[in-house]
Amino acid sequence: MQHGVRRVVLDVLKLRDPPLPELAMRLSSIPNIDGVNISLVEIDQNTESVKIAIEGSNINIEKIQKLMKDYGAVIHSIDEVVVGKKMVTI
Repeated sequence: MQHGVRRVVLDVLKLRDPPLPELAMRLSSIPNIDGVNISLVEIDQNTESVKIAIEGSNINIEKIQKLMKDYGAVIHSIDEVVVGKKMVTI
């Protein structure tokens, strides 16, 4: 049995608008996403650098990328991906 993406952590540069709670709510509305955690790393006048952790089952990374693009956000890197029956810590 094949298991899809269960967790992904992204390093993102986003505009200050939309605010973090709104972005988190929009991400959590994507099918199969059970939880979203956004942590502010750095802020300047117009942008925010954030870490976004997303958990669920069979997460569709393409839908996440599209939503980010629609909100004017840029994914700098995918810092963690978890697949399989259970999560494994390093």
